[in-house]
Amino acid sequence: MEFNIVVTVKQVPDTHNVSGNAMKDDGTINRSALPAIFNPEDLNALEEALKIKEITGGSITAITMGPASAVDILKECLYRGVDKVVLVSDKKFAGSDTLATSYILKSAIEKNGNFDLIICGRQAIDGDTAQVGPQIAEKLDINQITNVFQTIKISKDSITVKRETDIGAEVVISRLPLLITVTSDANEPRPPSVKLIMSYKKLEADDFSKKTSLFNISAEKWDISSMNAEESKCGFSGSPTKVVKIDNVVLTTGGAKMIPNTDDGINTLFRELNQNHVFG
Repeated sequence: MEFNIVVTVKQVPDTHNVSGNAMKDDGTINRSALPAIFNPEDLNALEEALKIKEITGGSITAITMGPASAVDILKECLYRGVDKVVLVSDKKFAGSDTLATSYILKSAIEKNGNFDLIICGRQAIDGDTAQVGPQIAEKLDINQITNVFQTIKISKDSITVKRETDIGAEVVISRLPLLITVTSDANEPRPPSVKLIMSYKKLEADDFSKKTSLFNISAEKWDISSMNAEESKCGFSGSPTKVVKIDNVVLTTGGAKMIPNTDDGINTLFRELNQNHVFG
């Protein structure tokens, strides 16, 4: 019983350390103005994949969509023991909403080949939509279980998990292939391996080529043409979600408060959200 596992991971802005102009004029996040981190629940997804691999054997492929700098979180995956990393990067992917992002990741997963299990973090802290994982499953036409916080049993063709619900928890059994999204309660992510850090710390975006042997791993970079993705379904053209205008932000902590759409106003919003533990 060996599982082929795919983990989707994302580099996100650190919402605990907001500074400068956090939003662009087009309503998208100004990522270059914010520090970048490994999305927290994607680390839980990675840890769950590693735990399952320890039981079943097999391999783990980590896939991220982003610019060259996203190589940093793929290296973090290598430091923890994944077998293959894929950077999905193309200027034509810029501006993708959840619909376009899920299509791009679905195309990458299909290009990667056969899989038994796809594991995603429940949601990313830069959007909090929790939509990408379920949309990938929908596009791949496979079963999905969301909000998983415990893996109970694994067999050759099925998996049993426990998931959070609005009124408690439920145990769900599903056949494979399957996509699950995991919460921060699923596990405690392991620290990076010092030995693996020493092996892969010099890996750079330029080293990503088809099945590179430079570091004795498979590190690949795919663009829109190499995945045979339809351009009309990617980036701004494939994203029906549009931010037309941002006038102000409403914060309700002890009563509604109007905060102007300025650098100072946005920084005040994030500071008060942090103080009220909205970001955890």
